[in-house]
Amino acid sequence: MALDHNAPILIVDDYATMIRIIRNLLRQLGYTNVDDASDGTQALEKINEKTYQLIISDWNMEPMTGYDLLRHVRSNELTARLPFIMVTAESKTENVIAAKKAGVNNYIVKPFNAQTLRGKIDTVFGA
Repeated sequence: MALDHNAPILIVDDYATMIRIIRNLLRQLGYTNVDDASDGTQALEKINEKTYQLIISDWNMEPMTGYDLLRHVRSNELTARLPFIMVTAESKTENVIAAKKAGVNNYIVKPFNAQTLRGKIDTVFGA
């Protein structure tokens, strides 16, 4: 089942330019219901206020990393199944393994384009 183009998506990144890039890529793919958070703590607040269909989060953020955010999301029974794509500039094998163990649905290494993002989203949603 593909992700509905009206489905709420949350982008989490402490770098405003990266939020803008991902938002633009999502817009190119037809997704317009996009919110953003500048760190994991703000993301958790938004997740508690609104039901998202997908989280796209950077790994490297302060004070709460994307990995910590993922672990929080997975530990809450209300959000445990929420699709989560991790974005990182590093393709360290240990990071990929740690994210997989923590329950990440997919992993994107920067830089990436709209086709790569579409492929990752389609894989997560089994499209």
